[in-house]
Amino acid sequence: MAEEFLSTSALRDALADATFDRPPAIVSNAHITGLSVARALDAHGVPVIALDRNGDGVAPPSKAVDFAGTVTYPLEDFAGFQADIEAIVDAVGREVVPFGCMDEWAHAYARIDVDGVRLPFADADVVDSVLDKSELYATCERLDVPYPETYRLSDTSIDEAIDALGFPLVVKPALKREFEEAFGTNVIEVADREEFADVVAAADDEGIEVMAQKRVDVAPGEDRSLASYVPPAGVEEAIGVVGNARVRYPQQFGTSCLVERVDHPEIEDRALGVLEETGYYGISESEFVYDADREEYLLLDVNTRPWKWIGMPVAAGVNLPMAAYAAVTDATYDADTPRDSRWVYLRDYLSLLGSEDAFWDVLSTDDWSALLSGSFETTADTGLTTGVYRPTDPDPAAKLIETEFTDREYYCAC
Repeated sequence: MAEEFLSTSALRDALADATFDRPPAIVSNAHITGLSVARALDAHGVPVIALDRNGDGVAPPSKAVDFAGTVTYPLEDFAGFQADIEAIVDAVGREVVPFGCMDEWAHAYARIDVDGVRLPFADADVVDSVLDKSELYATCERLDVPYPETYRLSDTSIDEAIDALGFPLVVKPALKREFEEAFGTNVIEVADREEFADVVAAADDEGIEVMAQKRVDVAPGEDRSLASYVPPAGVEEAIGVVGNARVRYPQQFGTSCLVERVDHPEIEDRALGVLEETGYYGISESEFVYDADREEYLLLDVNTRPWKWIGMPVAAGVNLPMAAYAAVTDATYDADTPRDSRWVYLRDYLSLLGSEDAFWDVLSTDDWSALLSGSFETTADTGLTTGVYRPTDPDPAAKLIETEFTDREYYCAC
């Protein structure tokens, strides 16, 4: 494990003193998603370097992380970030394989021009075409894949959007992360014209393209996502599983806190069709929600990177990070036939149990016994895995508890 979270210069020195028998992986950011990617790779003996703008994430103290340290945040200084990565590759003395675990990090790794960086995903132009919802929904239109009724406000006036959608409606950015940086969220629901106009004007001041979207009457607990790895050879050789975000926190529009593997071939086919059309390869999550009014699944988004519950497909026998790593190195990896698996993020799940009287626990007594005893880590028939908490790797959970009761708030929920 990394003994401490180092400054950039101290990290370079430490890496220069180390010896790597295979290309190390880099995970950024170094929080919940980065921790899951690190654990997935460490299970196959891959050395992991965790990089972030600060050391407040839960990944650095994990046994799965060999080195951890600071790099320049790419949204603040891209040239500085690129220079840091170049220096890190030079210190390592061989190639590295980066895994961007939030949009800005994935974007940054796709854009850098540094010898020795082996990208396990498509180049920046392809990533942009998937992340930009305007282009993504145009792809859906061509393929007849249902998606929410949406209007680009660069092409449609506010009043025209109101006439088509009514209130309430939601305002979304074409590119999510810039909007999150400016507004602290990636979607804003508005109830009247004045509120709508204010959000659009604020986005315009920030230079952010936004869209107006019909508020979907989402059926709770019925979401579907294809968690997949598509190799450069194409979707015919893709691996993946479909997950159902059975529980979210907060319940209606929050992030997933309990996800189950399900069989849903139609969702898999639609998602792979979109990925094939865009030319994207790499790890991705294709998110669908069930619209109770339209009585069909709608594609909301595609994340061209690892995400919070990526540990679920790993526990199901489909280790997406290792497949991506093997595709660009001399390593080998063959996925198992997917088995049933459930992922739970206990921090949010327990918060939901403690705050929502209407929510009933969906975990059994046996599940809680497996979690508290730690047997879920070694007993395959429980079908359970977790986002942070693992008794054999306790320091990330200890870090989470430590920051939960202080004023040090990590800059991202994932």
